[in-house]
Amino acid sequence: MNRLLATLLAALFGAAPLAAQTAPAARAEDVASVDAIIKTLYDVISGPAGQKRDWNRFRSIFAPGARLIPTGRDAAGKARIAAVWSPDEYASSVGGRLEEGGFFETEIGRTAEQYGNIVQVFSAYDSKRTAADPKPFARGINSIQLFNDGTRWWIVSIFWEGETPSNPIPAKYLHGARH
Repeated sequence: MNRLLATLLAALFGAAPLAAQTAPAARAEDVASVDAIIKTLYDVISGPAGQKRDWNRFRSIFAPGARLIPTGRDAAGKARIAAVWSPDEYASSVGGRLEEGGFFETEIGRTAEQYGNIVQVFSAYDSKRTAADPKPFARGINSIQLFNDGTRWWIVSIFWEGETPSNPIPAKYLHGARH
């Protein structure tokens, strides 16, 4: 029934079902559950300085047309801004810096809501240059939207904001992390 409904909706709205679109092949264990795909997300972007990341593995967890949307302030620190990237644009814009300087992002809390085949996750994170750093250089929340097509999980979008002194992560988002 789910595939029939997806096909009907795709026909109505002119979009091809995810299964019909091309994406790099994912490891089955990377996309088997919400926990697995989020663990893979953090694992694939993390690593020591000088280590190449597996950008094909990164791309494989995203639905075709997926978006990554960081938010923040403009260079003058005044206006709030958001960039919109594809997984390829993220890898080419940010990937080199992650590989050169070292980057370890860890989930430190999670809340999730599910309705049918969609899940919305608030995944609180901290970021360090080395895994052994005593304090993170940044923290924030990734708002991750996921979809299950009946076969596997896909990341549809990640929308994130970094923590600031005037906007700390609320305590309710600092529990439930799956390590």
